Amino acid sequence: MDTLGIVESKSIAAGVQLADIMMKGADVELVRASTICSGRYIIFVTGNLSSVKTSVELARESKRPLAGSFIISNVSKQVITVLKRSAIVKDGALGIIECKTVSAGVAAADCSVKRSSVDLVRMVTGQGINGKSYFILNGDIASVEEAANAAKDILGKKLIDAVVLASPNESVLKAITNKK
Repeated sequence: MDTLGIVESKSIAAGVQLADIMMKGADVELVRASTICSGRYIIFVTGNLSSVKTSVELARESKRPLAGSFIISNVSKQVITVLKRSAIVKDGALGIIECKTVSAGVAAADCSVKRSSVDLVRMVTGQGINGKSYFILNGDIASVEEAANAAKDILGKKLIDAVVLASPNESVLKAITNKK
């Protein structure tokens, strides 16, 4: 499972239909499929490159309105782990990258962790934040800054904001990362 497919539908009903089409049309694993704000639906699938391409292309060719779609080959295992909602936060700097869409945010997170030696510790994909997304990076200050810059480059106009906290307050750290 080295490739991630992302389809962000502009409609919930269409999104459920697309997930069904994608799963039936290719040998992929459904990582997550769920509603996100603004009446959108997000679908994450993994598998080998050929299967994921087929799955995402079926969604693209469906004529259903999409907010975005991506195929990420050699996806970072950190991205899959965070999409399954589990990560560990270590001491160090944090980078918080806020994106206009879920699909672009996932692609930017993957690029960030590949570009620099950082950990992806949280990804919020649309629910409760009006269809936007954000992700949190953790590591030494130079690495987090490098990863944040990579995200900015990838996101372009889909970037809302990016901040790097050199040494976050423990209370803030707990609040934004769910660290116990």
